[in-house]
Amino acid sequence: METIKVRDKEFEVYLEETKIQQRIAEIAQDINEEYASKNPLFIGILNGSFMFASDLMKAVNVPSEIAFIRMASYKGMESTGNVKQVLGLQENVFGRHLILLEDIVDSGLTMEEVIKFFQERGPKSIRIATLLLKPEKLEKDLKLDYVGFEIPEKFVVGYGLDYNGHGRNLKDIYQLKEA
Repeated sequence: METIKVRDKEFEVYLEETKIQQRIAEIAQDINEEYASKNPLFIGILNGSFMFASDLMKAVNVPSEIAFIRMASYKGMESTGNVKQVLGLQENVFGRHLILLEDIVDSGLTMEEVIKFFQERGPKSIRIATLLLKPEKLEKDLKLDYVGFEIPEKFVVGYGLDYNGHGRNLKDIYQLKEA
């Protein structure tokens, strides 16, 4: 199995690019059917969702828009438990159908804060699309509408996910190698 080193950690391939792209195409097809006449506004949560958002938008063929916000709750390989909005949104979301795009949902703390942030602004609907979900780590009762992959509680990098800022550019997703 292919391994790589990111900073001081060894990682092995977990999800290959072809499998990721296939699943994104399936999610896009569901969105195309459900939002055919709704002009959704996709909200990518930076930094991690940028690759997922880009590839998903290439596969979505309904009229839509995209914007980005930035939230932070991680330091190194651990969630800090404190979620803070870092970069705000310029678009008016009142009365809009929103689809929030996240790279990974683990504890659910960040997504819960993002949902609250948008609910206060009066959208018509809010749906969530996440590439990865760690169900064992989920602390919040969230309805995730589109889930790419459920994964075990292992640290992952690649395809937008990082380890202290490194590894986002990898086309595959890698998990921390057992010592």
